[in-house]
Amino acid sequence: MKENLKFDSVLIHGADVEDNFGAAVTPIYQASTFKFKNADHGAACFAGEDSGFIYTRIGNPTISAMEKVLAKLENGYSSVGVSSGMAAVNTVYMALLNAGDHIVSTDAVYGPSRVVMEKHWSRFNVESTYIDTTDTANIEKAIKPNTKVLYLETPANPTIGITDLKAAIAIAKKHNLIVVVDNTFCSPVLQKPLDLGADISLHSMTKFINGHADIVGGVIICKTKEMDAKIRPMMVNLGCNMDPTQAYMVIRGVKTLSIRVLKQQENAQIIAEWLEKHPKIEKVLYPGLKSHPQYQIGREQMSGPGSLISFEVKGGINAGKVLMNNVRLILLAVSLGGVESLISHPASMTHSKMDAQARLSCGITDGLVRFAVGIEDVNDIIADLDQALAKI
Repeated sequence: MKENLKFDSVLIHGADVEDNFGAAVTPIYQASTFKFKNADHGAACFAGEDSGFIYTRIGNPTISAMEKVLAKLENGYSSVGVSSGMAAVNTVYMALLNAGDHIVSTDAVYGPSRVVMEKHWSRFNVESTYIDTTDTANIEKAIKPNTKVLYLETPANPTIGITDLKAAIAIAKKHNLIVVVDNTFCSPVLQKPLDLGADISLHSMTKFINGHADIVGGVIICKTKEMDAKIRPMMVNLGCNMDPTQAYMVIRGVKTLSIRVLKQQENAQIIAEWLEKHPKIEKVLYPGLKSHPQYQIGREQMSGPGSLISFEVKGGINAGKVLMNNVRLILLAVSLGGVESLISHPASMTHSKMDAQARLSCGITDGLVRFAVGIEDVNDIIADLDQALAKI
């Protein structure tokens, strides 16, 4: 029966394991090494002929249980758990790119994903081009003979721009590119890139998947066995595996993923509509508003608009600082996807290491505020925003 479970049942039971004591939840196997039954068993494990565990950097029962449920949620062949979202990004870069290769990517991507490519991978002769992928014609123009990977983030961080995944992937496949999608902002509840043709979907599990702001972790979900064979050995050799206790926390958090994401989304829609009418707000970017430039594409490829809102306060950066310095319920903090509402300033925080001109060219203005909506009572969130905006 467990082979044909629907999405919400997989959240609860997808990580179930058979253990010797009948635990109702996945146990934490906090062990670095595992004993073999005999010498032949040990040899078979190292040869890959037996699925037994050897060493937690290579594999661990708790981590494997977590990987199993996350692969199911996005209809992947496998998933590979890693120590952080950036460990996921760098594992993908290392596994798929060689010296002399070229990557095309969304310009308004998570800041460190771009910074590490432009400042560090470039030292090893990996080329990169960052473009506005919401206009898919730009993808075709950016592809070169040495392009190997199309790396998309949609919705983008923090501009909330939406890339038409079907159109972008069709272009990539015409040129035999590997397509990687950072699906952190949506979570598997709202978007499944592998179903749309992507080769890899990755997440910072620190965000929605865990959902409680108490672990750091990443996951790489592979569509095929062949892709898993590229990614998993690279993770093992880089040594960026998760800790079993982190994996246990993710398994616990993922059980409420749908409930949290849908409640956050419900709150966000109400707040975005309220912000759009507020006299001190210049512009609101939220996929659930008809004013969003990719509103229709979002409706077609996402099952909901999510809970990330970006907006400009009239009065620019100084007005934005007044807002952020005066919230009381909402936390002034980076990250997103937890149960708490968080507000931040991308230009001085998450994207501060980007070149200033590059940041402005992809829409990350000095006055842009990113708001990650939590699950508090929506009236309390609005009241807090209202009193803070009144101080401008």
